[in-house]
Parts: sequence; structure tokens; C-alpha cells
Amino acid sequence: MSAFERNLTWWVLACIVVGTGLGYLCPGVFATLGAAEIAKVNLPVAALIWLMIIPMLLKIDYAAMGQVKRHWRGIGVTLFVNWAVKPFSMALLAWIFIRHVFADYLPAEQLDSYVAGLILLAAAPCTAMVFVWSSLCDGDPEFTLSQVALNDLIMVIAFAPIVGLLLGISSITVPWSTLMLSVGLYIVVPVMIAAIVRKAVLARGGDAALQTLLKRLGPISLASLLLMLVLLFGFQGKQIVARPAIIAMLAVPILIQVYFNSGVSYWLNRKLGVAHSVAGPSALIGASNFFELAVAAAVGIFGVHSGAALATVVGVLVEVPVMLSVVRIVNSSKGWYGARA
Repeated sequence: MSAFERNLTWWVLACIVVGTGLGYLCPGVFATLGAAEIAKVNLPVAALIWLMIIPMLLKIDYAAMGQVKRHWRGIGVTLFVNWAVKPFSMALLAWIFIRHVFADYLPAEQLDSYVAGLILLAAAPCTAMVFVWSSLCDGDPEFTLSQVALNDLIMVIAFAPIVGLLLGISSITVPWSTLMLSVGLYIVVPVMIAAIVRKAVLARGGDAALQTLLKRLGPISLASLLLMLVLLFGFQGKQIVARPAIIAMLAVPILIQVYFNSGVSYWLNRKLGVAHSVAGPSALIGASNFFELAVAAAVGIFGVHSGAALATVVGVLVEVPVMLSVVRIVNSSKGWYGARA
């Protein structure tokens, strides 16, 4: 993990401050950028998200799917938590905190949008940073790769139905056409482009050429993330200055969700007798989120000025420090884990 990645939280905080300040001082500029859209797709944000997502997807080797049978217990636990627990637990937490505990302190017109953003955040498991978390806890690289590849394929099919179901249960109406457009633009097309580019690079220069390309694209991906944060917080500038505590209130259900789901994954793997090198990344994959996709979907469905976009961006803010704390817990509990009956 590079020094830049280790300090990503501080860079994110700086972008929040810069974006909020610019949005408050120059609302006209951000209004123009927010209006630059086609078919409800904001062009500046869409371009930045593609620059973020595609380099990350290039890391995924779908041939690793052959390892699924070998690690079926750990993969089964992670799939269960990712798709049957995490989205629904987040919907429950959003209902508790956004609609009840913090409802009097949040803008009433944005409550539905905040709930929707949190659901979008939890409905997509992480596909990129999880490789870093796995290496930090000595995770089995073959398990991590096969799990991420499998999650990526499931996401193409399951993301839209789960989000649609949970938003419907939460009494939030979303046009299916808009939801499917987001899936196509930010899952299907990037996955196809990344797979084609990866295959072409490997055919031309092997793994060395792919690693060289990833090193070149890595800074572009992170720079796109930071610039997108400046844009999104610029769009929300006035609202955040008026009520700065919104960010802290949105972070509460995200924090609870991460620790709850990682704990469930870790405990289930221990009960099933799974090796610690699999249980560690399983817990981390079960807890982390594909926030790039969540941001893209929130912007596409609800708009750049929405509470949903803000809620998903808060996920970026807490991702690195919270996941590093989960890594520390997994590493420090290795003795307890190995002492299972």
C-alpha cells in the first residue's frame, strides 16, 4: 500500500473541504457542471467514474473462477453476507438512523435520498481495494481473486433487482429504466472494456506488460476519485455549510454496517473451520463496498445535487480508516481464531 493510499482519508478530507468551499463560493460554476448531462447521466462525473473503475477492473482475472470449488466454504460465507445480509442490514440501519434517530436534524426533503444512497452503497461488494486489505492480513490470494471475480459477475445480474427491491420496501420510487442504465454504464460496459483490454495486453506482453499498465493507470484512477469528490461536494456546498453535521450522521450507519458484516463473516468462517488465510479476506470482502459504483448509480438515478450522492461519497471518507481497523482486528485475533474447537 503506497504512502498516498495510506493517507487517502486525509486526501479525501482535503477534497471535501476544497469542494465544499468552492461550491459555496462559486455556485454558478457547479450549476453549469451539474447541468452537463445526457439522458440523466452527468457527463463530467461519468467520465471520472469510468477513469476510476476501469483500471481497477483490469486487475480481475476471471479465469480464477476455477478456484471456487477449492474454497467453497469461504466463498459461500462471503456470498451469503454480501448478497443476503449486507444490503438488507443497511436498509434496516438506514431506516433506524435516517428516518428516526437523526430525522429531526436532517433536511426532510432529502430523507428518502439519504436512505437510497446508503442502500446503493451496501448493494455492491468491493472489487479493488479488497486486494490491498487481503494482502495486509496475509490472505489467500487465489481465494481473494476468485471471490472478487465471482462477485463481479453476480453484480451484473443481482445489483439492480436488490436495489429495486429495497428501495421499493423503503417506499422510494425509482424508474427501472434509469436503474438499468446505471448498471449498463457502470458495470456491464466497464467490465467488458477491462476484460478486452486485459486480454489484449496479456497477449502482447504478458503479465509484465499488464503490471506496467496498472502502475501507469493507478495514479489516474486515484486522481479521478479525488477530483470527483471535489465535484460532488461542490454540488452540495451550500447544504453542507448550512448543516455540516450531516456527514457525521450519515457515517454512523455505514460504520455499524462495516463492523457488523465483517464480524458475521469472520465468525461464520470460524464455525465452519475455514483457514484464517481465507477467513480474513472473507471478512474484509463481506464488509467493504464498491463505492465507485454506488456513487455512479446515485448520481445517475437521483442527480449530482441529491442526498443519495452525498451518502455514497461519505462511504469513501470512512472506507480506508475503517477497513484498516478491521484488518488490525483480524490480525490481532489470529490466535483466538486458531483455537476453535
